[in-house]
Amino acid sequence: MPFIQLDNQPLREIFPGFEVHFVHSANMTFAHWQIKAGALLPKHAHPHEQVVNMIDGEFELTIAGETRRLGPASVAIIPPNAVHSGRAITDCRIIDAFYPIREDYR
Repeated sequence: MPFIQLDNQPLREIFPGFEVHFVHSANMTFAHWQIKAGALLPKHAHPHEQVVNMIDGEFELTIAGETRRLGPASVAIIPPNAVHSGRAITDCRIIDAFYPIREDYR
């Protein structure tokens, strides 16, 4: 399936205030997030490499104890198994790319 319309994909709430459309390629998962201001991303880790692409808003992200405030056009790379957490300062739109595929998000 080379073309996907996001609004035809199910919108899921993974954490309170974190709604997402998932897209899976042969080797990767892409998460198109809509996040409400004040929503918290609990501390966690996973074996996937994750690339965070900020589209709109401000998000405070902590990776392995280092905290940065991300805004539009910011990119953060989360290595496999790195503990990370965060919170939305404002309403946000973020696209995350995960490698390999997040089977838990299918």
